[in-house]
Amino acid sequence: MAHAQTAPAMPDADMKMVLDAQASLKGKPIETLTPAEARKQPTVTDGVNRVLKAENQSIKPQVLVPGVSSKDIMIPGAAGQLPARVFTPAGRGPFPVVVYFHGGGWVIADKQVYDGGARTLAKNTKAVVVSVDYRRAPEAKFPAQWDDALAAYKWTAANAVQLKGDPTRLALAGESAGGNLAVATAIAARDAGLPKPAIVLSVYPVAQTSTDTASYNTYADAKPLNRPMIKWFVDNLTNSPADLKDPRLQLIDANLAGLPPVVIINAQIDPLLDDGSLLETALRKANVPVERKVYDGATHEFFGTAAVVQKARDAQAFAADRMKAAFGTGM
Repeated sequence: MAHAQTAPAMPDADMKMVLDAQASLKGKPIETLTPAEARKQPTVTDGVNRVLKAENQSIKPQVLVPGVSSKDIMIPGAAGQLPARVFTPAGRGPFPVVVYFHGGGWVIADKQVYDGGARTLAKNTKAVVVSVDYRRAPEAKFPAQWDDALAAYKWTAANAVQLKGDPTRLALAGESAGGNLAVATAIAARDAGLPKPAIVLSVYPVAQTSTDTASYNTYADAKPLNRPMIKWFVDNLTNSPADLKDPRLQLIDANLAGLPPVVIINAQIDPLLDDGSLLETALRKANVPVERKVYDGATHEFFGTAAVVQKARDAQAFAADRMKAAFGTGM
């Protein structure tokens, strides 16, 4: 159900520490900037690194998430080569393979900013994770990002073996804009007759295009994601208002029948909280197995903050349990 609340909830102590650290880096409001300027603003990941440094901890990904190696490669997208980062767990394989899409409203951020979530997914699920830098808007408008996501999934399915992966155990995952891409790619893969993923992990996804849900109203001014930022993202992404009705953006109106099980993770303090709830309802209506968990006291972008935020560790463990069960690799 949607969270019925009038007063906005407050971030818990761990989360507040990260948000305060990000705020101390004096970023400008994204929605007042050009996309090029917006991409240079301090991120939640920068906030995490600031907290780690203050505690005299390493900020090196390989120290924070041991037992996973990473390698940057190029893979074919829908209109040219795309950078991707392949995370491989220790061991011989063959491992399950997860195609992962970063967040950032389809306009900002990249695989580097979202390294934490993807890297930990590789470790906790003992899977190869392919994190893809799809083309960003406004340089590439809708639906370039969805076309790239499908191309990346298609390539990964065809090349799983050379990645130490098992082509019979595939999954899709993503955060925020990437959480939308994960579900949309499962739909596109079904329609294209591509191998079916075993599971889809969708973390605080964009699932519909109205900015007038209860959570949008309660958390219109939330950090690190607010309603003006989302409007700015969508304005940079779309060609015209007609795009807002496209089922790739308006996922809750898409044909969801026959999709694999979907796991939805939401943060309580997030305009997109109700998007997760609405998507869960739409999936149930389509008879798709779905499980959704809301993390109270957590904000948008919390999933990749496990180095310093306990709720992120909890959410990552929950996601890994469900994914391993889907892969048949045990709990």
